[in-house]
Amino acid sequence: MQGGSVKKIVCLALMIGVLVPVAAWGATPMDALRGPIESGIALLRDPQYADQSKKDEQRHRMWEIVRQAFDFRLIAARALGRNWQQFSPAQKEAFTEAFAALLGNTYIGKIQGEFSDEKVEFLQEEMVSDNKAVIKTRILRKNAEIPVDYNMLWRDDQWRIYDVKVEGIGLVLNYRKQFKSFLSKETGTPDSLIETLREKADQ
Repeated sequence: MQGGSVKKIVCLALMIGVLVPVAAWGATPMDALRGPIESGIALLRDPQYADQSKKDEQRHRMWEIVRQAFDFRLIAARALGRNWQQFSPAQKEAFTEAFAALLGNTYIGKIQGEFSDEKVEFLQEEMVSDNKAVIKTRILRKNAEIPVDYNMLWRDDQWRIYDVKVEGIGLVLNYRKQFKSFLSKETGTPDSLIETLREKADQ
């Protein structure tokens, strides 16, 4: 259920976007993204976490804040598209939790192991509407520059990320194609999809 492009998107998105408490975020979408990115990179550079015995502590810190920074329910709904309406309220809740756990369990470990002192440039803030914005950034690696766009929504008095595009490829669209294919099969029910995500998250 996961291709190389999906892994690339999620790893980059989680690596640079989400590692300080929401309370520290600024009032504008750009500020709301800049704070987490800069503090997140500082956390990844912190020499105390080079100690393998502290990796779980670092992972826990990262994941708790990831859950605040991303609007996983909206991501889940958008990833399912029209199929979201087939899910009962309980199934929607279970799917959201399973999908979030899959993203976190799969990629945070990769982030910890693959960070190589990347830097981020904040290029542009585009207000799509009063409560939606796109923040254009660029990851600077030793031999590459990677464009990353964050779609952000103002809801419940905070800006949160609901989609990420890396080099023009969207996180939500990648998973929507996979979930649509899964659910189109005879055995593809909401419950079977939820169970599949749970199994993958536990691996």
